[in-house]
Amino acid sequence: MYALIGGSGFTSNDVVTDREEIEMTTPYGAPSAPLVFGRLGGTPIVFLRRHGVNHQFAPHRVPARANLWALKQAGVEGVIAVATVGGIAADMGPGGIALPDQLIDYTWGREATYYDTPEAGVKHVDMTHPFDRTLSAGLAAAAARIGRTVRTGGVYAATQGPRLETAAEVERYRRDGADMIGMTVYPECALARELGLAYAPVCVSVNHAAGIGTSNEGIDFESLKDTVAEAVVSVVDIAKAFVAFEALKTPGAAR
Repeated sequence: MYALIGGSGFTSNDVVTDREEIEMTTPYGAPSAPLVFGRLGGTPIVFLRRHGVNHQFAPHRVPARANLWALKQAGVEGVIAVATVGGIAADMGPGGIALPDQLIDYTWGREATYYDTPEAGVKHVDMTHPFDRTLSAGLAAAAARIGRTVRTGGVYAATQGPRLETAAEVERYRRDGADMIGMTVYPECALARELGLAYAPVCVSVNHAAGIGTSNEGIDFESLKDTVAEAVVSVVDIAKAFVAFEALKTPGAAR
């Protein structure tokens, strides 16, 4: 069984069906929302609203340690993380979907490890490839099966938020090699790695990053809503196709 971390597009009852919400507790406090156990296209899934039921957690305040710990407790084998981004690369304009394969962390002060006390000890995890390549490949294959265009590969720049970036900052990230900018994939990916959970993001571009294209003079927040709504339909379809195919590998798993 896989987990989805996300928000817009997955919250209505006709997307994740047969829903049962379960409150969880962890050594790191409560996750951002109850875990939703249900079905996505008929396949069992666990869904977690990253920013809370009422979108009350800013990116730098999301209780990521509790979220990933709760999903591990729930017995999931992997995490599909849906994340909105601002596009830097030419093919990451509004509505573009990407499966990045690299990350640069520009955040600070986030609780990014489970090994931060003398009692916990020290654990160094290998982050050469920050996202699970098998899971990403499976998502890419699912997209191809249903005819959805996705960018495979690319560098995700994780910024602190909640404010958006300046044009000069975006230019710096471009020079550093970033293709897209978001605020949530880190520290989720590192925490998942510490817990031994496969983790792969599916990134939806909701706008050009500051100073680029339609955002050359500023971000049009009103236009973001429609872009998210349209693009996430494709993400829902990709996730459905992926979990359905994976369930076929395990007889009885989707019952």
